[in-house]
Amino acid sequence: MQLRATLRQGLQTLLAHQVPSAQLAAELLLMHILGRDRAYLHTHPEEEVPDATLERYSLLIAERATGKPTQYITGHQEFWGLDFEVTPDVLIPRPETEHLVERLLELARRQGHANDARLRIVDVGTGSGCIALALASEFPRAILLGVDISRPALVVASRNAVRLNMPERVKFLESDLLARLLEPDFAGTFDFVVSNPPYVGRDEVKMVQREVREFEPRLAWGGDLERGEEIYARLFPQALQALKPGGHVVVEIGYNMRDRVLALLEREWEEIEVVPDLAGIPRVVSARKVVSPTQ
Repeated sequence: MQLRATLRQGLQTLLAHQVPSAQLAAELLLMHILGRDRAYLHTHPEEEVPDATLERYSLLIAERATGKPTQYITGHQEFWGLDFEVTPDVLIPRPETEHLVERLLELARRQGHANDARLRIVDVGTGSGCIALALASEFPRAILLGVDISRPALVVASRNAVRLNMPERVKFLESDLLARLLEPDFAGTFDFVVSNPPYVGRDEVKMVQREVREFEPRLAWGGDLERGEEIYARLFPQALQALKPGGHVVVEIGYNMRDRVLALLEREWEEIEVVPDLAGIPRVVSARKVVSPTQ
């Protein structure tokens, strides 16, 4: 069968199963099988696809038709221009989460920090390590920690650090939020606390995309939370202890959480700002730890 017909067949199967972004999924799976890029698919439409390759592609298409995310099938997802390994033990990195990295970079510049600054940054709920490793690529002399309550997620994050040649740049630690970093050796030492925590409340689970609900780790996206903002209610007081005076907390929030999250930032915080994503949805909240007159 020719490449064009193979792609068409895969697409028809995905469309029949109402798979979101079916064209993209069909192309990505074929690119994965062939080890080629998208341009190759469209410039060699008459190339013959070997039977063994066609059979393997059909199996992957069938797997995607069950709802399993393409990224878990190929084992890869790009984030911040870097290629990350992803498995069902970690949340798949999303483009909107790059706004967290952009915001932290902006705040660092605002404070006069150059790219070679020896910043201390902790990524809470690191998952695949995508945020921590993206920041490490921007701040080559920074000291970065990624913490997560999930040991399997930390294994994936550590492998990503090795794959991206940063095993010495980012250290990973098992911790429930910042609990392990509130000891005297760590308290009050960080410039930034950044996090994309789970924030889906029980009442919102039915609105979560099937691919997320059935395949991505519930611990990472929520669903067991009563309302969704509980994690922020725990994280903000811990961030106050972990940050230096004048340090920032930077968090991703759900589409309808702006007011509830802002209500949790009390008088210990200043310069509270909300940044929308490309769709205009409030996506990132940042706040600066107040500097007292004696500090």
